[in-house]
Amino acid sequence: MANTPSNIPEKTIERLSEYRRTLRASHEQGITHIFSHVLAGIHGITAVQVRRDLMLIGFSSDTKKGYDVEVLIDFISSILDSRNMQHIAVIGMGHLGQALTKYFNGKNLKLKIVAAFDVDPEKVGHTVDDIPCYHMDEFEQRVQEHDINMVVLSSPTNVASELVVPIINAGIKGVLNFTSKPLNFPRGIVVENYDITTLLEKVAYFVKENEENNQ
Repeated sequence: MANTPSNIPEKTIERLSEYRRTLRASHEQGITHIFSHVLAGIHGITAVQVRRDLMLIGFSSDTKKGYDVEVLIDFISSILDSRNMQHIAVIGMGHLGQALTKYFNGKNLKLKIVAAFDVDPEKVGHTVDDIPCYHMDEFEQRVQEHDINMVVLSSPTNVASELVVPIINAGIKGVLNFTSKPLNFPRGIVVENYDITTLLEKVAYFVKENEENNQ
């Protein structure tokens, strides 16, 4: 088990997650070792950045064959993962919420979506990939019942603010917010606001710039 540093930058955490996905895919293909420049090339960064990230978490390798893929997967997992399974709920079972639920489960052995919530009678009482959908009126009760500590918020933006208090009262510790409204929570609750519209507009801007520069 690695001795986890407490001050790892957010961007490093993101890259470690990306490295691990690549390493797992490589392992499934029978690749046993990988060099930093190969890992860097896949992720569009420099080998120096890869080595710096791994040094930051205390990983070192003396082998001339590159990093041992399986060993590095285990080491990164010891940094990123909780010792116990962490249970997640999805709030808002529209197209995005359903897509996230179907896509995510099975991708990570230590993170699992175990419940969904909505107020639409056509969704409440049904399941998505065997995940039960409950009414938001039951949120606090079901959070305790399923030992949920994180939520993915994919509700309509106009009701996002109304969900802050129920989330706090239920004792949730982490929120991944897919609505376009940034949400603020008390200290102690980790929040990641992920605005798809802003990200798409950012991509569109650089596409436009590239097209104009190439004319």
